[in-house]
Amino acid sequence: MIQSIDDIKQPFFIGVAGVGMSALAQYLKGIGKEVSGSDRFFAEGVYNETQEKLEAEGIRCFVQDGSGINSGTDLVVVSTAIEDTVVEVQKAKELQVPIIRRSELLALIAASKKTIAVGGTSGKSTTSAMLFDILEYAGLQPSIISGAGLMSIIRNGKIGNAKVGAGEWLVIEADESDGSIVQYKPETGILLNVDKDHQEIDELMSMFTTFKNNSSWFIVNQSHPLSRQLSQDRSHDFSSDANMDAGFTATDFNQQGLEISFHINGVPFRLQVLGKHNMENALAAAAAAAHAGVDLATAAAALKKYEGIYRRHQVLGQKNGVWLIDDYGHNPVKCAAAIAACQPVAAKVIAWFQPHGYKPTKFLRDDFVKEIGDVLRPQDEIWMSEIYYAGGTAVKDISAGDLIQDLQAKGKNAFFVADRNALVNQVRPHLTQDCVLLLMAARDPSLADFAQQVWNEL
Repeated sequence: MIQSIDDIKQPFFIGVAGVGMSALAQYLKGIGKEVSGSDRFFAEGVYNETQEKLEAEGIRCFVQDGSGINSGTDLVVVSTAIEDTVVEVQKAKELQVPIIRRSELLALIAASKKTIAVGGTSGKSTTSAMLFDILEYAGLQPSIISGAGLMSIIRNGKIGNAKVGAGEWLVIEADESDGSIVQYKPETGILLNVDKDHQEIDELMSMFTTFKNNSSWFIVNQSHPLSRQLSQDRSHDFSSDANMDAGFTATDFNQQGLEISFHINGVPFRLQVLGKHNMENALAAAAAAAHAGVDLATAAAALKKYEGIYRRHQVLGQKNGVWLIDDYGHNPVKCAAAIAACQPVAAKVIAWFQPHGYKPTKFLRDDFVKEIGDVLRPQDEIWMSEIYYAGGTAVKDISAGDLIQDLQAKGKNAFFVADRNALVNQVRPHLTQDCVLLLMAARDPSLADFAQQVWNEL
């Protein structure tokens, strides 16, 4: 019976190349476990970058044929995408090896440290990365398990989504999309925002209420009306609205090109990132760090060196007057924030979006049209390619072209290019000498390659 991470010696991860699974695998390896795993993307004689980086950490990787599970395996970890029919699940059952979900393992890890869990429908990865950087700069030697790679870790040849530090603090993302947020009992819980995404608002508020009740110390964004409802103590909270009563308040926001500046309780902050939403992320990180004993001046010095995270407003460069920026934006609020953040950079923003999943796109159709339509300036444009299909039994009863028609009906500059490989050729006449081409999409593992393809074709 696995009751704590001390009971785990030789875990095996099915789907180890996934961003959430690879982070946990690296963390367990970093605390001395004998870790191995498999993935459907691994194949004999075929290069896989994630596999190479996992093996460089000492994690043994196997093709997904059951060969990696043996009598020494004492735990099998699966993601929500792994079905019982997978051969390795069957082998684990035959050998009577305990099987747990990724979220259950993360809860065990979180229980072993002083954990700060970052929740909310937007900004979790960025806030987690900023908080980790602040704690590390302050000498607290924190650990992190993230849903995205930190560029400061990636540049050292790592995947970048996990790091084991010698200190007592651990920073994690508390995910509401699969309901796993209710499993964590952190020292500090952070609620950034609540917006319709994977679930309706009532369901989200119920989960975030449990998250609050499970947290020893809870801080919320007072400038967001729904998160404000779950405030535990205003003196813990943060706000980007000076009229709201909060312990930490950000003022004087300014964006010049690719840099933002602002003050928190009078202390100046300057970061090489885009958008007012990143001021709120930094504000949340600084408020949480203060509870860990880090003053605002130290937080500001740390964030001045912040390098960002993978595919969150990642600036790929400027070519022929066009800035190419790659972003993970995938829900209505995130897409609108991503577009707004690019508007101070250039006179025109051309945003491209690939929705993921037919059911989520249908669920959020009206919200996408409203949020994106409202943020576009008269000169800006939105382009969409067909919905990303990851397989399975999804009912294909909606197209990205339907969203484009809705936006056109609102008088917006909206264009549908079903095959994304035709994007650059079709968008080229619309490019100017002072514009941003913003790519927005999630879940699709080929997105980084697509961004490089767009850069090469510009």
